[in-house]
Amino acid sequence: MSKHQRQHRISRMLANQAVTSQEQLVGLLADDGIESTQATVSRDLDDLGAVKVRVPGGESVYAIPEHPADRVVPMDQLRRVMGEWVVEVESSGNLVVLRTPPGSAHVVASALDRTGIEGSIGTVAGDDTLMVVAAEGTAGSDLAATLRNLAGL
Repeated sequence: MSKHQRQHRISRMLANQAVTSQEQLVGLLADDGIESTQATVSRDLDDLGAVKVRVPGGESVYAIPEHPADRVVPMDQLRRVMGEWVVEVESSGNLVVLRTPPGSAHVVASALDRTGIEGSIGTVAGDDTLMVVAAEGTAGSDLAATLRNLAGL
């Protein structure tokens, strides 16, 4: 099982039941046939942005807050998304094309849009490819160099 599949399963678990500890989550994953360690679960919860919230009765459980479309993504999170999922960056004129594994382009596009990276006016995402439109006065090659750097390519 990939990291993204495991994290998706964790998201569903947190949405459907009260999970009070990382150890409990490791056990729930094991019940589903997913072997994991507390350290891995801790990193997954951090990647997912999970927080502990107090529910009626005083118990604290993990939850993943909804991310409104206007929420700004911090630059370090953009670097993590780009570094993990962008495999190629090319440019032509005022356009930059990024390639990702199948099913990941929308995640990268959303992070780029919500970071408001200088020189970009927006993205269009497909399944494994996204296009970034460079702002007037910004060369696609310059924007591509910035994005390549963020992706560690």
